[in-house]
Amino acid sequence: MLNFNIRGENIEVTQAIRDYVQKRVGKLQKFFGNDVDSIAHVNLKIHPDKTAKVEVTIPLPYLVLRAEETSPDMYASVDLVTDKLERQIRKYKTKVNRKSREKGYKAIDFAATDETVAAAENDQDDKLDVVRTKRVSLKPMDNEEAILQMDMLGHDFFIYEDAETDAINIVYRRNDGRYGLIETGDNH
Repeated sequence: MLNFNIRGENIEVTQAIRDYVQKRVGKLQKFFGNDVDSIAHVNLKIHPDKTAKVEVTIPLPYLVLRAEETSPDMYASVDLVTDKLERQIRKYKTKVNRKSREKGYKAIDFAATDETVAAAENDQDDKLDVVRTKRVSLKPMDNEEAILQMDMLGHDFFIYEDAETDAINIVYRRNDGRYGLIETGDNH
């Protein structure tokens, strides 16, 4: 069962908007089957330029689905984000099941029809080929030094070893220009 946590920023979430989000995003339930319980976290935001941004995050036992779309119309943004999530599911299902068949594992059981699988296999953006490999030596540092290194290199992310915890961490530049930190392992 897909439950919803819908919140709005600079917008009142009316019953009409709530119903539309639940109807459109709720259609994704067909891919999960009835045995999966999850919460769809939906954030609706109106920007000062009157564009509407919709962000949806659905944590599942085997992956986290996340998409965001911005358009001049809230309902159009909901449609776009739902379509994007559906493409993600199809792509993921195709890749995982193909790998599972190759390696002899049991495929993940999405509740998808054969036509859904065929559409995903024919999807042009289905390529996940590695076109370049880099090997890096990780230097112990703190997150401030890692951000400076990232900025000096002109990258959007930087991997480093945390000097205090010895864990491998990642700093990255967010879309809003600020920075994020991903910690791995048992960082305390």
